[in-house]
Amino acid sequence: MEWNFADMFEGVADVVTDRTALVCGERRLTYRELDERATRLANHLAANGVEAGDHVGIYAYNGSEWMEAMLGAWKIRAVPINVNYRYVEAELAYLFDNADLVALVHGREFVARIAAVRSDCPKLTTFVSIEDGSAEDLAAIGAVEYEAALADAPAGRDFPPRDPGDLYMLYTGGTTGMPKGVMWRQDDFFFSTVGALMVMGGEMYASPEAVVEAAKGGGGTVGFPIAPLMHGAAQWVALMLLLQGNTVVLTSQRRMDPHAVWATVVREKVMSISLVGDAMARPLIEALDEPGADYDLSGLFVIGSGGAILSPAVKEKIAEKLPNVLVIDSLGASETGYQGAVAGADDEGKPRFAMGDHTTVIDDEGKPVEPGSGVVGHLARSGYMPLGYYKDEAKTAATFVELNGRRWSMPGDMARIEADGTITLLGRGSVSINSGGEKIFPEEVELALKSHPAVFDVVVVGVPDERWGERVVAVVKAREGQQPSVEELATHARERIAGYKVPREVHLVDEIVRSPSGKADYRWAKAQATDGGS
Repeated sequence: MEWNFADMFEGVADVVTDRTALVCGERRLTYRELDERATRLANHLAANGVEAGDHVGIYAYNGSEWMEAMLGAWKIRAVPINVNYRYVEAELAYLFDNADLVALVHGREFVARIAAVRSDCPKLTTFVSIEDGSAEDLAAIGAVEYEAALADAPAGRDFPPRDPGDLYMLYTGGTTGMPKGVMWRQDDFFFSTVGALMVMGGEMYASPEAVVEAAKGGGGTVGFPIAPLMHGAAQWVALMLLLQGNTVVLTSQRRMDPHAVWATVVREKVMSISLVGDAMARPLIEALDEPGADYDLSGLFVIGSGGAILSPAVKEKIAEKLPNVLVIDSLGASETGYQGAVAGADDEGKPRFAMGDHTTVIDDEGKPVEPGSGVVGHLARSGYMPLGYYKDEAKTAATFVELNGRRWSMPGDMARIEADGTITLLGRGSVSINSGGEKIFPEEVELALKSHPAVFDVVVVGVPDERWGERVVAVVKAREGQQPSVEELATHARERIAGYKVPREVHLVDEIVRSPSGKADYRWAKAQATDGGS
């Protein structure tokens, strides 16, 4: 057995066969059933030419099929690729091509979008369609229905040996707005993140066999990652739970219904919830104040947030409504894996994290920042880290930096080290916008808006939002005689970018402030967006 997710999952499935592995809506799968379904899908993909190292996209809402596709790809040493189901055709075409997809497991409702971009992706030839109640014609792309594919494929695990260097890849937004694939060796990702979450500060497993042995005594936890599995935070929690022999609960909701979530927590006796920041936590906790809300949540012990930090106001509300629940903010990124957990907040309410030896803050000269010095630097991680970005040597060199013979991952967070050794996170050094856990990059939105005939110049920023953390605002210099409205620009932008990236406000100005090199002054733009520049 190797430090390989498929190896370890199969080992766990063999020793806890009848334990419940996954629950999603009416579907309940034991470890034996989940493993067999993933195996059948793996054999179907292999029979259709998918080989070790090939990339298999997963373009679907949450469901058991998402986990089966991820595990199934790993079983044949292929690489599962997360696809954001909110992407419009132009974004899909870029991702499918950039990721070199050869196969796609997808919701049936997405057939028309896939058909529209298929000609731009000649390598993509195999399609497996998950039934979702839609009536799209599978013949348009030559797709095979998911359950039929499983029924026709063998259930035997006749797979070649795997390797700890098989890839885990996660596509995340890029600094120019285009997604980029972060490549990890599976063993490095296990030690940096999944294994670290499993032991939570305890002694790391000595071998993959030890993971399987520990799972025999597990099974007592029911965890509920609420976020879509297309996000890394949800994947990480689901993998942790499965390798511990615990139960993963998923929601197949298209839009989060807080009462449906709480009803699921009660029905499935959920003990821990993981979510993404205030955008999920605020409506959940405020739903408990609504008339008729009466849920027995005495079995819920932990609410964890990853991908976005919970605000103090939301934490206070959770403490008020669920005083016995532990609230944990976790820090991590696609380029770093899990880095630490919240240890409080500074006087300004900024989160302070307790970090391991692998994490520090590095100043602009490449030197570690002294604790208590007040110097703001770049949050950096060493040790286990990604190989780099897929097909992007320039971005790899910029993010994964060697300093004094040691390699560091510095994806852009700014921070300082306090005198007690905790790290205060100050935010991205770049201008990316975090709205409900989704990364939004201004340049991409600006390009979409600049193609509108009434727009002469534009800068896009994020401004504080109670629910979403930040909302997208456009500061626009219109062409003479024009006054584009937010509705007009939003309609235009939705044809080019996903809906969550579309500006919610527009501020018209006489001139856009830029540097001599043409770079936008985002600090000025944010002032215009928040208080009109006064």
